Amino acid sequence: MSHKKFASQADLVEKKISFDKLSDHAYAYTAEGDPNTGIVVGDDAVMVIDTQATPVMAQDVIRRIREVTDKPIRYVTLSHYHAVRVLGASAYKPEHIIASRDTCDLIVERGEADMKSEIERFPRLFQAVESVPGLTWPTLVFEKRLTLMLGKLQVEIMQLGRGHTKGDTIVWLPQDRILFSGDLVEYHATPYTGDAYLTDWPATLDAIAALKPEKLVPGRGASLVTPAQVKAGLEGTRAFVTEMFDAVKRGAATGKDLKSVYHDTYALLQPKFGRWVIFDHCLPFDVSRAYDEATQYKDPRIWTAQRDKDMWEALEG
Repeated sequence: MSHKKFASQADLVEKKISFDKLSDHAYAYTAEGDPNTGIVVGDDAVMVIDTQATPVMAQDVIRRIREVTDKPIRYVTLSHYHAVRVLGASAYKPEHIIASRDTCDLIVERGEADMKSEIERFPRLFQAVESVPGLTWPTLVFEKRLTLMLGKLQVEIMQLGRGHTKGDTIVWLPQDRILFSGDLVEYHATPYTGDAYLTDWPATLDAIAALKPEKLVPGRGASLVTPAQVKAGLEGTRAFVTEMFDAVKRGAATGKDLKSVYHDTYALLQPKFGRWVIFDHCLPFDVSRAYDEATQYKDPRIWTAQRDKDMWEALEG
């Protein structure tokens, strides 16, 4: 493998944005594999799920919301703590920013390090980064499950298990059978597992499937608008997570070092998953976490901008 430019610093191509109506209550803002934002329109208020990376980028989401409703944007829900998901929150001027207790704890513990790390990894996703006022702090923190009534519309905000992070939160509209998964599910986009619980992730996907969603908005990739597409999204995510982790566990068990395990895993996965968005960006981080979990670190270690670069140099240098 030739020396690859760090993370996604070479990714400069603007993506085409779609704003999909999934029901009278649900919309998805998607951009060809860039991070998605979900929108729930209740009887009296709007909820935004994941905010885009900066307040300036969030303005485009607000513009599209205003094309379909003039109801106030009262709630922002964070599917997890990653900067690219949360740093645009201030633009919506919400009354409440909702997060799981575990997500809140992660913001306290590593929000600052994560913000610096992500901005360096993926500059294109942080347009007008100077518009970010700082970390996004939840105002409403829940344990496991919160039910909100937006008029007659029931909104279930749930932590179904660990996967992409320990704080992963989904939003479920039982009346419409629509689920917003955050990065627990990706579609034709490579799951980032640098902060993951790989042992737990498949069971969390089972819990999503058990709700029998008819439509699903993944963290990245196109909206899944039929049960067959939802199934494909769940199965693709599961295949990547389990095949990657199994390969790393096999390599670690034979005593191979991280760099050899990385190269073996890359060669194994590339034919099947190499065309997925951000494959080359994610895999060094993914294998690093998988190797940690397979050997000695139950919990993900904190990524800093420096650790990112050291790891990249060690694996790709």
